[in-house]
Amino acid sequence: QVQLVESGGGLVQAGGSLRLSCAASGRTISSYNMSWFRQAPGKEREFVAALRWSGGSTYYADYADSVKGRFFISRDDPKNTMWLQMNSLKPEDTAVYHCAATQRAYSDYTLRPSYDYWGQGTQVTVSS
Repeated sequence: QVQLVESGGGLVQAGGSLRLSCAASGRTISSYNMSWFRQAPGKEREFVAALRWSGGSTYYADYADSVKGRFFISRDDPKNTMWLQMNSLKPEDTAVYHCAATQRAYSDYTLRPSYDYWGQGTQVTVSS
């Protein structure tokens, strides 16, 4: 019973930056495993980044190879919000970006079926 709403997408020049947010409501997500996925036209939804809850306020971040070193995932528990800082953007980063959440332990955090709650997505377009 968690609702997720993404924001912060838009049009940006290659090499630029965007910061996406995922605001959660209905439940406190401090103990949830959270991820970002993206889906480009004609392609499967793919994993981008994850924050794995390890107890208390301890989290582990993981990234797809395609964004490692450029994207950074974080969360602000008092605001019940997750963030994705996107730097050095490339045209191939163009996609609809979705946040996802689950209270279950991960089997594989890169797989869509691992998550129970999804946001509606926010469009990111990177021009050349």
